[in-house]
Amino acid sequence: MKKILYSLIGNPVSHSLSPVLHNYWFKKYSIEAVYSAMQINEEDLASVVNKIRNKELKGINVTLPYKQKIIKFVDQIVNDARSTNSVNTIFLDDNNNLIGENTDVFGLQAAYLKEITNAEYKKILIIGAGGVSPSVIFSLQKSKMRNVSIVNRTHDKSIFLKKKFSFLNILDWKNLKEEIKKFDIIINATSLGLKNGKDFEFNFENVKSSLIYVDTVYNPVETKTLKFLKKNKIKTFSGLDMLMHQGQKSFYLWNKINPEIDDELVNLLKSKL
Repeated sequence: MKKILYSLIGNPVSHSLSPVLHNYWFKKYSIEAVYSAMQINEEDLASVVNKIRNKELKGINVTLPYKQKIIKFVDQIVNDARSTNSVNTIFLDDNNNLIGENTDVFGLQAAYLKEITNAEYKKILIIGAGGVSPSVIFSLQKSKMRNVSIVNRTHDKSIFLKKKFSFLNILDWKNLKEEIKKFDIIINATSLGLKNGKDFEFNFENVKSSLIYVDTVYNPVETKTLKFLKKNKIKTFSGLDMLMHQGQKSFYLWNKINPEIDDELVNLLKSKL
């Protein structure tokens, strides 16, 4: 029997654990399918999408830097993708329409926000205004968190997001080191800390002792900043939980099976980091 093919597209993708995640579930649920990672350039987007239309691929996940750029190639964006203008999961519906959906919002809510009490009273800082940031903002909005500030190295990207989410407060990147002490929750939505990549140029020393720090980076499972904060008894969440929960929803959209996040899967993912 010919295996069904799925893929992750982005640039870079070598750090991704999505193939490990989905191939584990395919095996667990006896689905004859393979999930791979494809590093592509922007000019390749149309041809990848056509592979889904031609049923060479059953579905794809989309990561940086294409979560917004992919939208013009699909027939329809739905649900959280429409609210965020950010797509990370694509599939054909029963009428052969190419659908763009967003599972990052669910991933954030399931992984972190359900763990935070009195969330609507917290003061929140999002660092980064790139691909995952609209999903972070919308997941906070859905969880009734409205006291949200954003800071990004490129100021214009923050202004662009404020046009969509008018409740955002915009901060200046050069003041980041000083501003972090004012917040109850900080979410790193940049790639800073990613394996073999750049990191923050300072330690998060002057933060509240009650701070909750969420990192969307999962490779390494503990970034330099997360390790520093954890050592200083600050409550932290790594990006691994978000990866698993957003992947869980993607898997459901493709296969109509809600896969289990079990200990064997968690240990397998951690062993690859």
